[in-house]
Amino acid sequence: MTLKLAVYGKGGIGKSTTSCNISAALAKRGKKVLQIGCDPKHDSTFTLTGFLIPTIIDTLQEKDFHYEDIWPEDVIYDGYAGVKCVEAGGPPAGAGCGGYVVGETVKLLKELNAFDEFDVILFDVLGDVVCGGFAAPLNYADYCIIVTDNGFDALFAANRIAASVREKARTHPLRLAGLIGNRTSKRDLIDKYVSHVPMPVLEILPLIEDIRVSRVKGKTLFEMAQSDPSLNYVCDYYLNIADQLIAKPEGVVPQDAQDRELFSLLSDFYLNPQKPQVTAEEELDLMMV
Repeated sequence: MTLKLAVYGKGGIGKSTTSCNISAALAKRGKKVLQIGCDPKHDSTFTLTGFLIPTIIDTLQEKDFHYEDIWPEDVIYDGYAGVKCVEAGGPPAGAGCGGYVVGETVKLLKELNAFDEFDVILFDVLGDVVCGGFAAPLNYADYCIIVTDNGFDALFAANRIAASVREKARTHPLRLAGLIGNRTSKRDLIDKYVSHVPMPVLEILPLIEDIRVSRVKGKTLFEMAQSDPSLNYVCDYYLNIADQLIAKPEGVVPQDAQDRELFSLLSDFYLNPQKPQVTAEEELDLMMV
């Protein structure tokens, strides 16, 4: 059966770069992958293709929404390592619903029998979940993956996404696969959050400049590593994530924290940091110094 993933996280946290590298890692593991960008700015697959591909909503408008006039090659483009790429696009700014566009995208791909051809379908979804429209890809996913960093705002957004997973899991076979920490040298706040809202942590990626550069170049880390083998260690992070997803983890239905409760939890971490306990032996060493 096709494994369907939905990647969420705070805006600007690095979801698209992470998604493209996960897709490439899954392809390196022999999987046939389709990545669907669910963002009006339609740049989700840029790192895989190297250019901004036309969107499904634009193609539908050109064909007056006559689905029978659209062929797979009109909307599905080739990306690195054989990953197929689709950009849903979106409504004009301030009008329409992003969830409707995602629904139309799924409808068209089913008409084209595209869903039956892939081992993995990955939805890369814009920003935080603030309404049912943004949460629409969860209706089609087996797992949600949350990209965060070790900061307050990203974890606050992660908690809202966890709440969406909990809500959707009432009526859909959806689970949260876990968190991916991105661009973070520490994980203390992440650990504080998952100790309060239990969920798996799939991987923690440190702040690596080459990951940011890859986005600008329009290349995955795997493609960059072909000419620069020193980057292979970065690829291993994404291969580790891919291996966990291929194994189809049990996942969780998260019990998200209430907003005020989470605010207090994360704020207290900064305002009242815990001092490390000093043992008698360490005190003696200090006195001798």
